[in-house]
Amino acid sequence: MDRYPPIADHGLVGDLQTAALVSSQGVVNWFCSPRFDSPSVFASLLDHDRGGYFRLAPEHADMTCKQLYYPDTGVLVTRFMSPEGVGEVIDWMPANTSRVPTDRHCLMRVIRVVRGTVRFLLECRPRFDYGRAEHELDLRPQEAVFRGPGIAGHLQAGFPLARDGQDVRGAVTLGSGESAVAVFTTCAVDGEAPPPPTVESVTSALWREVDFWQKWLRTSHYRGRWGEMVNRSAITIKLLTYHPTGAPVAAATMGLPEQVGGERNWDYRYSWVRDGSLSVRALLDLGFTEEASAFTKWLGDRMHDRAELPGERLQIMYRVDGDPHLTEETLDHWEGYRGSRPVRAGNAAADQLQLDIYGESLYAMAEGMDIGVELGYHGWKGLARTLDWLCDNWDRPDEGVWETRGGRNDFTFSRVMCWVAFDRGMRMATELSRPADIPRWRNARDSILDQVMDKGWSHAEQALVQHYGGDVLDASLLLIPRVGFLAAKSPGWLSTLDAMERKLVSDSLVYRYDPAASPDGLRGSEGTFSLCTYLYVDAMARAGRVRPARYTFEKMHTYANHVGLFAEEIGPSGEQLGNFPQAFTHLSLIMAASTLDEAIDRQRRLD
Repeated sequence: MDRYPPIADHGLVGDLQTAALVSSQGVVNWFCSPRFDSPSVFASLLDHDRGGYFRLAPEHADMTCKQLYYPDTGVLVTRFMSPEGVGEVIDWMPANTSRVPTDRHCLMRVIRVVRGTVRFLLECRPRFDYGRAEHELDLRPQEAVFRGPGIAGHLQAGFPLARDGQDVRGAVTLGSGESAVAVFTTCAVDGEAPPPPTVESVTSALWREVDFWQKWLRTSHYRGRWGEMVNRSAITIKLLTYHPTGAPVAAATMGLPEQVGGERNWDYRYSWVRDGSLSVRALLDLGFTEEASAFTKWLGDRMHDRAELPGERLQIMYRVDGDPHLTEETLDHWEGYRGSRPVRAGNAAADQLQLDIYGESLYAMAEGMDIGVELGYHGWKGLARTLDWLCDNWDRPDEGVWETRGGRNDFTFSRVMCWVAFDRGMRMATELSRPADIPRWRNARDSILDQVMDKGWSHAEQALVQHYGGDVLDASLLLIPRVGFLAAKSPGWLSTLDAMERKLVSDSLVYRYDPAASPDGLRGSEGTFSLCTYLYVDAMARAGRVRPARYTFEKMHTYANHVGLFAEEIGPSGEQLGNFPQAFTHLSLIMAASTLDEAIDRQRRLD
């Protein structure tokens, strides 16, 4: 068992309220319960000795490990091969499609041997509350109960378990065709114990799970060229969505570094207005209207919460239930992934001013309107009051889309997205015949366009740049043609795209910006940003540069991990960096695939 396997060396399983990472060595080394943003139960990915893990793998040290998903599902299969035998561990969490949150979550693990004889070892070492809380162990022959503060973990196995301090070990030898189970369930500390599992009951649950995912995926409208990657991205986004509210988290993890050994280690287990809003378009591209509608409603509720209050009308991120409190703390008792410190829980960026979120919110609501998502009268009044307020508040320095901690500035992307807010608001008011101060909104929209093209344009670079008065390029502006701020083939935009290619693109991969040229208040560097690479593909396809767009898109696939998942960034040697898997990367993959398919088809019709 590696102390710190590569970030990409994992598959994701989940039940639509929380999720776990399983390494290709059969180790569950990330799992929080009862929600994505709850304290961890297994977190050896951030501290091997104090984080806790659940290992189920062969005893043989020289096994070859392979991992795959059962086709078109969230069921993960980890295979172990040696001359003595071939064994598998099948991992999943039964999907919970109730809109009611639950504190009971179940990680199912089936082991089976398909050839020869394999001896499997089990180690279960939970560490509650980010490894800060002690627990008590109640052990029976095939069941262990770990009781922490307010939470209990029930481990039930089809073979004997033995005490190892306050943890447990077990072992079972299986021959060809034989199976065994190990099920870990979290619940309230005084909750009822789950029924004892059997191979038959767990096998039935497995096929129910396969049916659930394959049935859901059959509703997808995508019939393009990259079905396997798009389908995997769709499943990943759904696995990262908190079903009771419809709010997606940015990633399943916290604290994984953008630079190994550096300080850029953030907590991404929350719902960003920006990420979620763009996910609406990606989901609609595939025909998943229920998921898009659920987030649009969640977003409307957040806007309504503050419609009558002073100050900002939206926060940039929330907990999955809409709670705005995300106090950041450092976990100094953890060493961090390969020494990457500090390890942060919570996210202080929630208090930042990022004006672009108003544009993304209205973009999502306008997209939702196309599928019949109704705001209702009171919902519309809240939206209109937000835009009336924004008329007086868009022209302010802010922290920008990338949550830099180097102070506020006049970020061009923030102004562009405020333009989007007014543009989509006017469109919705007209199409829905709703009361609105359209002349005032139009004046604000047009003032933003004039200001951006005057102050956000660099004559040196012949491009729109990161902030007013500078010459630094910023890949967030790759969204401009998608939202319609400039036409995809207009001279100003094509010149901007050329400048980005010169300054931000490296072997088809795209950096967000250059921290050396635009200090962001943090030490160290980072890799290329996978979201930006897919936005680059999207922008090139819209600009008619179809051949390089397709090559970049295909090339990007080579950086996916062995089961088709992406973290936030790609490092200098092709390694995945940052929190994992990242929803933003996968939703932008879907958007780029849809745009590129249309561009290729259009070009072939013309040819």
